[in-house]
Amino acid sequence: MRPMSSIAWFRLASPASFFPLARRLVPWFSAGAAVLAVTGLWLGLLVAPTDAQQGDAYRIIFIHVPAAWMSMFIYIVMAFWCAVSLTFNTRLAAMLAQALAPTGAMFTVLALVTGAMWGKPAWGTYWAWDARMTSELILLFLYFGYMALRNAIDEALDRLSADGTIEQIYKRYGIVLQPPK
Repeated sequence: MRPMSSIAWFRLASPASFFPLARRLVPWFSAGAAVLAVTGLWLGLLVAPTDAQQGDAYRIIFIHVPAAWMSMFIYIVMAFWCAVSLTFNTRLAAMLAQALAPTGAMFTVLALVTGAMWGKPAWGTYWAWDARMTSELILLFLYFGYMALRNAIDEALDRLSADGTIEQIYKRYGIVLQPPK
């Protein structure tokens, strides 16, 4: 039996080592996810009995609640990968966080839209400024802000590598860093 310290966990932190493994596993995970999604939709939308008070309008909850949970869970996972990226300075962790952001935003939009679709027959309005709805909207803004910031940083780094290096930043903005005389 190999001791735990000899396992090379950090080997997978390199994109060159991780991507071949991910390439082999993606078809299996995709097939499993598709089977589970179709099964869940079939059970929630077709098999579950009609609600006595809300009728068939409540069936939207079988899409809304998982979408809301996933939107929040993906944000927590993104925060974890950002912390790993800052702690261990691994590119793969930052890449994972950046790749999760659009998916999290998609689930957040899905949660907001399905919540509005359910809210109209249940409450008589599409939007009620409830704390849960508002926090989901703020979460969407956080996703958009993260994606915009990552794109702005990537574009700035691309310009830096094309223009020269950090000397260009100092030439343009270094005057701000000068102490007063």
